[in-house]
Amino acid sequence: MQTDARPLFDRPVFIIAPPRSGTTLLYSLLSTARDVWTIGGESHVVIEAVEPLQARARGWESNRLTAADARESTVRPLVEGFRARLSDRDGKPPPPGASGLRFLEKTPRNCLRVGFFAAAFPDARFIYLYREPRETVSSMLDAWRSPRFVTYPELPGWPGPRWSMLLVPGWRELAGKELAEVVARQWESATAHLLDDLEALPPERRCVARYARLVEAPQEEAERLCAWMGVAWDRPVRAPLPPSRSILEPPKPDKWRRNAEELARVLPLVAPTAERAARWAA
Repeated sequence: MQTDARPLFDRPVFIIAPPRSGTTLLYSLLSTARDVWTIGGESHVVIEAVEPLQARARGWESNRLTAADARESTVRPLVEGFRARLSDRDGKPPPPGASGLRFLEKTPRNCLRVGFFAAAFPDARFIYLYREPRETVSSMLDAWRSPRFVTYPELPGWPGPRWSMLLVPGWRELAGKELAEVVARQWESATAHLLDDLEALPPERRCVARYARLVEAPQEEAERLCAWMGVAWDRPVRAPLPPSRSILEPPKPDKWRRNAEELARVLPLVAPTAERAARWAA
């Protein structure tokens, strides 16, 4: 539903994954591809500027958006918000009247909004970035314990701790649960919704990337994904990639082990969704 006679974007690409899955790392890499345009970071400001898309305007139900929300009154200001912030890999804005730009976006809350963006941009493509659940949930747990990731400090009806990262459907049912279970259920809801929405799309509109592969072989992964996107990759990449801006501390392969006791209690609760995600990644 791009509303311009000459659409601003051609096959925009959305990186989709739960928080702490490595999306910033992948986004930073792919944003250096030739002919790719971004807004330089996550799209919270752009999306939340459209009042009907705000959680507050929706009774604090969640950050979930569906195809039914992709109306001209919501899509047009969204496109204009993106347009105002666009730049290429050299920091240059598009020329006046530009159209057919290859736009790259990543915002973890958008794993609850795949259906919305698929309807808003009927030619949109989606990259699902898979990271092993115990690593992701452990990192999400660390994020909840950090003040950097608080999104709704005074969420009505939530007894605490302050809500961090995306607001998932059914969050009220998590009140009073131990933090590790809140986080595991948050990951489960985000993953289940994104997979449900991706499965509703034709196969050519979706692609899977693995965090482990991204870290181990960034050059090959960049080339593969850019070929799928239909954009040129023209620069060498060395492993390891520079740490992303969103890290809490330097990465370590077994960092999740410090939360091993809590993970052992809660990961069995989300095992069916974890197995489903692993099948997708395979």
